[in-house]
Amino acid sequence: MGEVYRAHDRKLGRDVAIKTLPHEFARDPERLSRLRREARTLASLNHPNIAAIYGLEESEEADCLIMELVEGEMLRGPLPVGTALNRACQVASALEAAHDKGIIHRDLNRVM
Repeated sequence: MGEVYRAHDRKLGRDVAIKTLPHEFARDPERLSRLRREARTLASLNHPNIAAIYGLEESEEADCLIMELVEGEMLRGPLPVGTALNRACQVASALEAAHDKGIIHRDLNRVM
C-alpha cells in the first residue's frame, strides 16, 4: 500500500522509516483513511516484533507514518530449519499480541 524510505530524524538523532502513499494515491480519501487507521493500530501495539510508530505527519502534499527503523536483511530461502522456526515463532508472537487487541493482520506475506 505504501512506499517506505529510510530517513534521519535530526531533532532526535536517530534513523527512522517513513511510510507514505505513492504519489498517485497521496490524496485518495480511501487510501488516506487506511494509512491513518494503520497509524492508530500501530500506536495501540507494543511488542518487540512489531515496529513502533513515532508519529503521523499530515500535510497538503502527503501524509506519512514515522516509524522505528528495523535493520535487517531480506529473507531468502531455503532457511535452516532452526532459523525458520525461530522466525515463525517471532511472527506468531507478534500476531498473538495483535489478536489480543482485536487486530487482524491483512498482509502476512509481507512480514514473512
